[in-house]
Amino acid sequence: MLLDARPDPITIDTERAALLVIDMQNDFGTKGGMFDRAGIDISPIQKAAAPTARVIAAARRRRMRVIYLKMGFRPDLSDAGPKDSPNWIKHQAMHVGEGVQAPDGTQSRILIRDTWNTEIVTELKPHSDDIVIWKNRFSGFYQTELDSVLKRLNAEVLVFTGCTTSVCVESTIRDATFRDYSPVLLEDCTAEPIGHNLPTSNHDASLLLIQCLFGWVSRSDQFIEALETRPSTAAARP
Repeated sequence: MLLDARPDPITIDTERAALLVIDMQNDFGTKGGMFDRAGIDISPIQKAAAPTARVIAAARRRRMRVIYLKMGFRPDLSDAGPKDSPNWIKHQAMHVGEGVQAPDGTQSRILIRDTWNTEIVTELKPHSDDIVIWKNRFSGFYQTELDSVLKRLNAEVLVFTGCTTSVCVESTIRDATFRDYSPVLLEDCTAEPIGHNLPTSNHDASLLLIQCLFGWVSRSDQFIEALETRPSTAAARP
């Protein structure tokens, strides 16, 4: 299929493509999660959920593999890094590991694996045949099985959705580019609270950087139209 994108259209073989859904979990996009408790406006992330759901449904119809990345630490925080590391310090400022009561009344913990806080948001729940990968750093490639999974799938083009644009999404896109994958970011399926009130937001800066240096930028409606109305081809690059 030929996808309209910036800076140029890209031809994608859907049999060699994967859809990535990054960190669309309660701690970032649901009332009562980590961001919401910290006073961060989660409405842009919530707004991205609807187009992302449509993209996921369209990808499943075309049998594209859907891969969910989830940010979460072990209960003892042994994978959060040394206590003087940026990863530890920045996450401690967000009260990672702190016990909380989830909106459903259950006991939970901020950004800890297998709790309400790290569950995927209701609108985007994985199916049984989707792939779910845990990560403990911003990049989905750092000390995870993502690269080996993609190689096993013979994937070449990676279609990105998720949050947040300039942190976990961009970090994973950079690492994808360094590994010679072709990343395509769907701009309405991602959001960034950092710098949202600046003259040029971090979200917009990431979009410009990605389309100039690291891959391609498109939109959910363009992706769905290309996926559903145009045949796959054997080529995966323009």
